[in-house]
Amino acid sequence: MSKKIAKVLKMELPGGDAKPGPKLASAGINMAKFCTDFNAKTADRRGQIVPVIITAYEDKSCDFEIKTSPVAPLLLKAAGIQKGSANPKNIVGHISRAQLKEIAEYKLPDLNANDIEAAMKIVEGSARNMGIAIDE
Repeated sequence: MSKKIAKVLKMELPGGDAKPGPKLASAGINMAKFCTDFNAKTADRRGQIVPVIITAYEDKSCDFEIKTSPVAPLLLKAAGIQKGSANPKNIVGHISRAQLKEIAEYKLPDLNANDIEAAMKIVEGSARNMGIAIDE
């Protein structure tokens, strides 16, 4: 017999550094166990924001699925800038086609794309909206 699901939460937590708090308390799970497990699985992604989908069950246990980091921080890091432009027409940074492809390959499992070319177009659109130019 399967467990009865109490709640499904989508959160963004710091990789390798999740701490018990009000966000996790609302899920009604064993926070210490979750934090220990999450931090162990994301230790290699310390310093990044890690999206996670937590499925909390009525018996206070939980399962979680780790997703790839959001595109925006990856683009900012690749371009070497602190933040994107408020106006997409103002170019505030540049990345190469190779960097674009690398980000698209990393994000491919979580994007709504069937191949790397479609993923690159999605990431390129995000870059354009942030004022980051793609150099050939």
